Parts: sequence; structure tokens; C-alpha cells
Amino acid sequence: MKKLLVLFSLALGMVSFAQPPSDIVFKTTSHQFGKIKQKVPATYVFTFINKSAKPVVIEFANADCGCTKPTYSEAPILKGQTSKITVVYNAENMGTFKKNVNVKFANQTLPVTLTIEGEVVAAKPKTK
Repeated sequence: MKKLLVLFSLALGMVSFAQPPSDIVFKTTSHQFGKIKQKVPATYVFTFINKSAKPVVIEFANADCGCTKPTYSEAPILKGQTSKITVVYNAENMGTFKKNVNVKFANQTLPVTLTIEGEVVAAKPKTK
């Protein structure tokens, strides 16, 4: 019985380490563009605040595909400071899309996943 309790405690501890960092708080982690025009890039800025006692650094921000590009500051974000990650979707292909950007902070086990989604529709032809 003691072994089972020890194993359960270890498993519970591992689950708690797998949680996203609570000291880095995003205003939102998803954005719905709705309908956007084809070949017109769509941009959204995700903001977050560092609520930890130490500065944090973004190690990387990787998108699902080349159609989505995240940009961010490589400078440390100090305690209480707000920063941003700008995500641009190129809108080349028609149809619905849902793209993820994984953001990995230094000294954090798991990345934070940011999501953008919407529908690319044909741009209306210009009238004379």
C-alpha cells in the first residue's frame, strides 16, 4: 500500500510540473480572425506579463508551417513587464485555417501554445 501511495504521489507531482507556466500570463492564447481577404496578410499581437520574481526569456516561438510567422523580442522580460509576440498569417490559400505557435520560455518545461484561426475568402475584384 505504501508503494502505491508513493507512486501516486510521484505521478501527481509530475502532472503538476507539466502545467503551463503560471507566472507568465497571456491576455489571450487564441484569436479568431473571422473572414479575411486572400493574399492580404493578417496580423495579431499576443501580449503577456511576467509575474515571476525573475526575468524571463523566450527561447523560441515556432509556427506549424511557413504560412505563419511569429516575431518577438529576444531581450529578457523583467518582473512585472509586459511583452508581445506578433503572429502574421500570409493568407495565400483559400479556406479555413487553424495554426498554432509554440512559445518556449527558458527554464519552463512545456511551451505555451498560441492559436490563430479564420477563413480566407476571395478578395472582391476592384470596380471602375
